[in-house]
Amino acid sequence: MSISFIGVSYDATRPEAIAEFWAQALGRKVSDGASADFAAIAAADPATSGPLLMFHKVPEGKTVKNRLHLDLSTADLDAETQRLLALGATRLNDNTEEGRVRWTTFADPEGNEFDLVNTQ
Repeated sequence: MSISFIGVSYDATRPEAIAEFWAQALGRKVSDGASADFAAIAAADPATSGPLLMFHKVPEGKTVKNRLHLDLSTADLDAETQRLLALGATRLNDNTEEGRVRWTTFADPEGNEFDLVNTQ
């Protein structure tokens, strides 16, 4: 196979600010060279910390539901929910599937949806 998955790109109105939110949420650092037009968060080890995230400035804001979203996992859904809210996320829905899987859907500060899944 000659194709490799290298990262996820986000359209953003403020790439530096949204990159900082995601860096804090994921315990990473914004890569050197971030600007008003582009910012990135590299993965120290993509196998354990996830892919490269890139944020590209676009003139328009988000208008509809994401076609793609990130799923994050945690053993402490309540504590991580509070931490994400303090960073600027907005809680959209709390979900339970067949009484065994719990997750919360959030929006990041630019309105992009993502899920935090309880792994306990």
